[in-house]
Amino acid sequence: MSLGPDSTPIWEWEHGHGHKKKLPIPISDTLSRMPMERAETSFIFTEQQAAEKSEIARRFLNTRSRLNEFVHAADNHLVKRFFNIDHNTYVEGAVPAKFKELMGLAVSAALRCDDCINYHVIQSFRLGATRGEQEESLNVALVVGGSIVIPHLRRAYELLHELYS
Repeated sequence: MSLGPDSTPIWEWEHGHGHKKKLPIPISDTLSRMPMERAETSFIFTEQQAAEKSEIARRFLNTRSRLNEFVHAADNHLVKRFFNIDHNTYVEGAVPAKFKELMGLAVSAALRCDDCINYHVIQSFRLGATRGEQEESLNVALVVGGSIVIPHLRRAYELLHELYS
């Protein structure tokens, strides 16, 4: 890679018989439009309050906390970096944290990850998402993922019942 006259990165490669190809790599202004300062997420409910409302949430949060102790004890720098990216993805930004959690819920359900579904249902609840907002996010997952999502949807609805009753 080299720089062009206007400092645009240029990708160069050889493609047969000594011919060189050059392709400018445009630097999008997307990064410059991204908010550099992000606000930490302000939750309406604590994890403890979610756990008090739901036995499923309590078990999930306790298990997650216990297992995370093993992960943190391993002191793996790549895992720490990924956890940092994950955390910063869901903080307040151009897209509100609640909507990010609802997107996470839809994707998690479409991917059929029960732990991920539980996590995003609880986080969405803590951020003040209504049951209707969570159900509509699960509807998106059902349409995207198909009928194979239904068993995971059932468990998600059980957690929603406990949190919103």
